[in-house]
Amino acid sequence: MTAGQATRLAFGTASALGLARFAYGLLVPAMRDDLRWTLADAGAISTANGLGYLLGAVIAAASVRRWGTAAVFRWGMVVTAVALGGTAASDVFAVLLTLRAVAGASGAVVFIAGGVIAARAAARTGSGKPITIYFAGTGLGIILSGAAIPGLADHWRPAWVGLGVAAALAALISWPAAGAEEEQPAGAAGWARIGPLWRVAVAYFLFAAGYIAYITFLSVYLADKRASVIQVTSTWTLLGIAVVAAPALWSRPIARWPGTRALALVLALLAGGAALPLLSPAPAVMITSVLAYGATFMMIPAAVTAHIRTAIAPADWTATLAAFTTLFAAGQTAGPLLAGTLADHTSAAAPLAWTATLCAIAAALAAVPARPDPEVSGARS
Repeated sequence: MTAGQATRLAFGTASALGLARFAYGLLVPAMRDDLRWTLADAGAISTANGLGYLLGAVIAAASVRRWGTAAVFRWGMVVTAVALGGTAASDVFAVLLTLRAVAGASGAVVFIAGGVIAARAAARTGSGKPITIYFAGTGLGIILSGAAIPGLADHWRPAWVGLGVAAALAALISWPAAGAEEEQPAGAAGWARIGPLWRVAVAYFLFAAGYIAYITFLSVYLADKRASVIQVTSTWTLLGIAVVAAPALWSRPIARWPGTRALALVLALLAGGAALPLLSPAPAVMITSVLAYGATFMMIPAAVTAHIRTAIAPADWTATLAAFTTLFAAGQTAGPLLAGTLADHTSAAAPLAWTATLCAIAAALAAVPARPDPEVSGARS
């Protein structure tokens, strides 16, 4: 897989996460005001997306066995685009919950299938770049939504239509790249290997429950600080740029450092970045926080995927990555609702403290060297 093909594949995470998951955070203030939501309501909508993501993670391995990795990736992209555009059609809470759940399920399937394709490319080339480029694609979706959505102010319906159109374009761009790597035959997805990687699994769960609160409620925090549309736009654009630039910082450590050292460091930096606004609301501090967050949060799934690639036999990659994504989905399902409820009873800064605390605990877990397991296949190249 060439760098160009990896970049085209990266439109998968741009859609599944940047558009279908994170862009919602920009729409929370407008939807909250128009639909008279509490922050717990807003968190529930995010939780529905997380529940859908959990379902998608559960069915991903079976879907790959039936239809193959490339087909699952491609049609997951199509369903995501339809679900995003359809969110503009109703203001009924139950309908919005359902559509966000569908977008979450299709997004998880895309995330897993694309991760497996990128892992195969990394194994073939001996480079971590296909993996880090793939996950950094999330930043493309963040940049696009950050540049367009704040300018729509209170008009959240056109914003969802625009997100659906953008996701459809992402599906077209990424379609050829999904077949760039040799397929395993349909019916082969292997077995999930969680036991040898249990510390990484727990850290990944805590990360998922923590990181999502920051990006879901970032716009609410900025609104409470009376940030202008220009400040909100620039904040999200910087966040997306940092995500896109992250592979330049992390490709080599993720590919070369032994064990989970890179994972632990990225988690620690993420925790520190999320905590910075708690010290001061100054714009310079907020910018530093956003840059630190953007440069780290999508490199954590990249580091986990790279670790799975080198610690688990290739035949078990799909099932193991699906199992890890299930844990990830469970964490990010509970995180927004709990953090939103906490914010309703305290302040809009509470989700930032939530993110910092859980990611710091995850970093400490990842920093503990794992004992060699005789059943674990492969070695870090």
